[in-house]
Amino acid sequence: MASRLILRIQERTSRLTASEKKIAQVLLQNQSLIETHTATELAALAGVSKATTARFFRSLGYADFEEVRLQARDERNRREPYAGSESSYQPATLGRTISDHLELELRNMTRTFEEMRSDLLPEAAKMLTAAPRVWFLGFGDEEGMAAVGRSVFSRLRHSVHQLRGSGQSWAAELSMTGPRDVLVLLTFEPRPKVLRPLLAYARTTRMRIVTITDHAYAAQADRFSDVVLPCHVASYGVLPTHATMLSVLRLIAVAYLGQNTDAVGQRIATLSAIDEELDLF
Repeated sequence: MASRLILRIQERTSRLTASEKKIAQVLLQNQSLIETHTATELAALAGVSKATTARFFRSLGYADFEEVRLQARDERNRREPYAGSESSYQPATLGRTISDHLELELRNMTRTFEEMRSDLLPEAAKMLTAAPRVWFLGFGDEEGMAAVGRSVFSRLRHSVHQLRGSGQSWAAELSMTGPRDVLVLLTFEPRPKVLRPLLAYARTTRMRIVTITDHAYAAQADRFSDVVLPCHVASYGVLPTHATMLSVLRLIAVAYLGQNTDAVGQRIATLSAIDEELDLF
């Protein structure tokens, strides 16, 4: 994995041209292409010229494509000696061993938390504390993640909701939002067309937005969000991974708890009393 290359791309995303961003997106989605493809093949995958590809790597500070490939091989070689200690037989999952799956998920989470700015979680927690209402929004698989977020934060504070567009009636739900409300957007590809007008409405209503997303979308999310929390979501291409997104969601909850210990304690006690009265547990 060409992690140093990816870091350079993330640092310089805002300065890349539209064509260069196409190459960046291809590499962010599949970092191993650096070792398996030539510069010409990368250009074809991105739909740009070979000259644009060469200019892209120079803008990242490399002399040429070969320097990028040597760096990627060096990173791989520094990891591979540890692979010899693994068992020769392991159950396969989706064509990969369990250790492959575990290594990839741990790498995603480790890189996400190592690169995360230390001021973002406290800022997100502060926004959630001041918000009259909190709304979670996700589409596709992320709709389930939004439901988890709503469930977690409902135990920590009042007025936590999920935007679903039930019965295709977004208007009924959006009419309940207002200034200083916080929208927590959880989004990976593919993103529906309705997302753009929903976000435009949220900004018009003066809602504040916290976005948890993949690195490829982070720069775009920064245009409409107050806080963006990028996740590394590398996978083997068959199924997307949401482990990092769930972990980041829990980190926000922990940060909120740290800023509102007494209030959260009182709410949990109240919920427990209601559960006991209703004899739910």
